[in-house]
Amino acid sequence: MKKVLYVATVQSHIAQFHNVSIDALKAKGYIIHVAAKDNLKEKETLSLSQSVEKVFNVPFERSPLSINNMKAYKKLKQILKKEQYDLIYCHTPVGGVLSRLAGQKYRKKGMKIIYVSHGFHFYKGAPKKNWVIYYTIEKLMAKRTDALITINKEDFQLAKQKLKIENIHHIDGIGVDFSRLKCDENKADIRAKLGFAESDFILLSVGELNNNKNNMVVLQAMRELKNPNIKYLIAGNGSLRETLELKVKEFGLENQVQFLGYIRGLSKYLHAADAFCFMSYREGLGLAAIEAMYCGLPILTSNMHGINDYSIDGVTGYKCDPSDYVALSNAIQCLYKSQNLCKQMGENNKIAANKYEANLIAKRICDIIEEVF
Repeated sequence: MKKVLYVATVQSHIAQFHNVSIDALKAKGYIIHVAAKDNLKEKETLSLSQSVEKVFNVPFERSPLSINNMKAYKKLKQILKKEQYDLIYCHTPVGGVLSRLAGQKYRKKGMKIIYVSHGFHFYKGAPKKNWVIYYTIEKLMAKRTDALITINKEDFQLAKQKLKIENIHHIDGIGVDFSRLKCDENKADIRAKLGFAESDFILLSVGELNNNKNNMVVLQAMRELKNPNIKYLIAGNGSLRETLELKVKEFGLENQVQFLGYIRGLSKYLHAADAFCFMSYREGLGLAAIEAMYCGLPILTSNMHGINDYSIDGVTGYKCDPSDYVALSNAIQCLYKSQNLCKQMGENNKIAANKYEANLIAKRICDIIEEVF
């Protein structure tokens, strides 16, 4: 029985994105351990510990300069020495780098290391410093990597051209569990319960409120439209919430914009909305938009990085430069004026989203792992 260590910066990453692949590997007889910083609530920690054989609390920090990462590195080396794994399956930049450094001694004895990039920080249009820092790191790590998995086509082609790794693979994301997005309620009933009128046109965004997610451009587009029937729901928390709230007041959009905070049971909002806004400057892929597609929403996106894998202008919705609020306002207006267009794009998206289903991706991951062995 082969032993696999899943590594990520935080345990929530494993719990949120990798349950299906873990179950698939366990069904094939693999023993699964997890090494990541414990950032989960007690109930969630219990759930993770019940799904794998062992969970190690390793004090990784997202900042590569944190002193805690040296402690994490030492603890990771201790774990590798004691457990003698057949494979490290690592994720996230810090988790990926420290795993590949700590694992070299054991890799020479036959252990394999697979790194999954959830989106390179160096890409077409990225700041020059990203290329200087992140590309240099990945180039150095390449010789310490048995296989690299990318989740969007741009990264796959870039890795093929720039990184000297024998096994480079592309998969369609890390899998979405669509079962949790099922909703039996009628859309009109959901909207009524949430307090919206039949004439309201509801835009929805989901994600951390930070500069990259770029909620600001949607507010600018709404100011441009001057249409009180267009509502904007923002799900998520983050460092920019107060800034965005002030901008809502400045733009006079208090009656049109709602900050939902972090919410469970997002399904009802996806089934209540008319369109989904995803205007990020960078995404490895962007699962939130794919979930919206599965729920039959047209998507309004930026034309950046991994988003381009599934966002097709005029087919899945509309896309534009992430700073072009005029183009975005025109796109919103097009959808607002045509229910038939929204419906057709939504139907296109329901079909397109199926290839990102979690069980399909888990099978592909299992195939890659077994190929590496």
